[in-house]
Amino acid sequence: MMAWSLLKRVLAQLGLALALVGCGTWHAPPGVDEATLRVRATTATRGDVHVGAVVVGEETARQMFGPDIGKAHVQPIWIEVENRSSQPLWLLRSGTDPDYFSPLEVAWSMHRALAGGANARIDETLQAAAFKNPIPAGATHAGVVFINPQAGTTLVNIDLFGKKTLVPFSLFLHPDDVVGPAPLTFEYPHAKVVDYKDRDALRAALERLPCRATNADGSAPGDPLNAVLVGAMADIGAASVRREYRRDVREFDRAQRVFSREPDFVGRKKAQGGSSAAWIRLWAAPMLFDGKPVFVAQVGRPVGGRFASGDARTVLHHAVDEARNFVVQDMMYSGGLEQLGFITGCGEAGASTKTTFDGAHYDTDGLRAVLFFGTRPLSLADIEMLDWVPFLERGNDAHE
Repeated sequence: MMAWSLLKRVLAQLGLALALVGCGTWHAPPGVDEATLRVRATTATRGDVHVGAVVVGEETARQMFGPDIGKAHVQPIWIEVENRSSQPLWLLRSGTDPDYFSPLEVAWSMHRALAGGANARIDETLQAAAFKNPIPAGATHAGVVFINPQAGTTLVNIDLFGKKTLVPFSLFLHPDDVVGPAPLTFEYPHAKVVDYKDRDALRAALERLPCRATNADGSAPGDPLNAVLVGAMADIGAASVRREYRRDVREFDRAQRVFSREPDFVGRKKAQGGSSAAWIRLWAAPMLFDGKPVFVAQVGRPVGGRFASGDARTVLHHAVDEARNFVVQDMMYSGGLEQLGFITGCGEAGASTKTTFDGAHYDTDGLRAVLFFGTRPLSLADIEMLDWVPFLERGNDAHE
């Protein structure tokens, strides 16, 4: 009986504690003057449409949504669209992030137990701050879109859809509490850069690039350089975001060196359990093609592919050609690929298994994919196959 009485008292105290937590007052945050966000925004104009956007920093987010916003682990992006055209436009949030979060999803992460009234006010606050569609002709709309966090500078696509039209923007953004322009230039860091105008001359130069990365002092070979990306970083980044690649550099990425440099950019496509389905490491090369930057790339995936642990040290899977072909096909569906060709330069085809300085082993057909990017939207039918190495006529393994 004493034990039962004690248990009832404990349960009653627990119920009272939960009730007090649930009934705790939730105060609406003070909010933020949009003029302060507008001043810090990165802006662009295309035709009759003007946009501005900025990453909402942590302190600003607390002022807009309350102190519990950090529980959601999302990145709010403030976007303003001035529609000077003659038709309404819709912001396609999936273009900004295919895995974007709705306001009520984010609000749910901030809910408290047994606090129905407070939770309803949280819902109202986040919905009121969200970007509203459509943007009527001659109107200006501003609001927040919640995306997955990105480390460092954030690339944001703003795709505005109208009748038989798409007005695309790609902006590199800082948080609003960071002063100054986004520092990402992705340019070769030395003055000597050759601008090729002839595609055959470009091909010859690309085939002379190193076939592999190295370790820090250049004494041992690293992962194969099995791709080249040509185009403005905004267009390459936009295509990558549309296929769910996000900026994600890890310590073992930094160990790979080309032109005596760490990668300028590393993107990863996440899979189940946070593991990496594929990665792309980019280095700006000492060349341009018709004024556009050229990046040599290492495309790979970890041993275990999508079943590899997201926390484990990543070791390159031996089927690097399969990883290369996967990324090529991904980019074909991105809406940003103009031309595609294959060249030699990634090592001798059919040679014995190669080993890297960190103990990875791989085989390759020796080909390097060359991808030319343009401004979206482009369709699969728009992609021109270059008559270089006749890749489509070659036999492929079943697993590719």
